[in-house]
Amino acid sequence: MMRLSIKVTPNAKKLGIKKISETDYEIRLDAPAEKGKANARLIGVLADYFKVKKSAIRIVRGHTSRNKIVNVSI
Repeated sequence: MMRLSIKVTPNAKKLGIKKISETDYEIRLDAPAEKGKANARLIGVLADYFKVKKSAIRIVRGHTSRNKIVNVSI
């Protein structure tokens, strides 16, 4: 299992992932930060990036914050 620290920018014009270090990422999402849409999009983007199922990704901390801690089960 990997624990990642992610800074999310919701409602961005383009989707993008920037790897800062081994466990730190900046992710721009094309989904608004309302009713969990950005969190759902984040889980989908991370699942594609790490080539795992969506169920293997869990937001541990920061559900309503731009700074999130995410566990990825590999």
